[in-house]
Amino acid sequence: MDRKWKVAGITMAATVAAGAVVALIVRDQESRHRHNLFSPHAFRRLAALGHLSRADSSVAYVRLLRDFMAWEQRPLLRQRARAIVNRMEGEIEAADRAV
Repeated sequence: MDRKWKVAGITMAATVAAGAVVALIVRDQESRHRHNLFSPHAFRRLAALGHLSRADSSVAYVRLLRDFMAWEQRPLLRQRARAIVNRMEGEIEAADRAV
C-alpha cells in the first residue's frame, strides 16, 4: 500500500512540474512574440494575440485587431481576434458610460 502512494505522489509531482514548465514556456513565447501580430508564423501571431488579450482596452488596439482580422487567413486566429475585440469594445463602452 505504501508503495502505491509513493508512486502516485511521484507521478502527481511530475505532472505538476511538467505543467509548470509548459506554462513558463508559453508565457515566454508570448512575451517574446508580442510584437509579431503580422508575422508569417501562425504561432507567433497566436502569441501576440495572447499578449493583446491581457492588455488594457484601447481604441488603438481595437483598430489594430480589426486590421489583423482583415489580413489574417486562418479562421481560428480571426475568431480569437474577434473575441478580444468584442471584449475590448464592451470594456470601452462601459468606461464611456461610467464617465
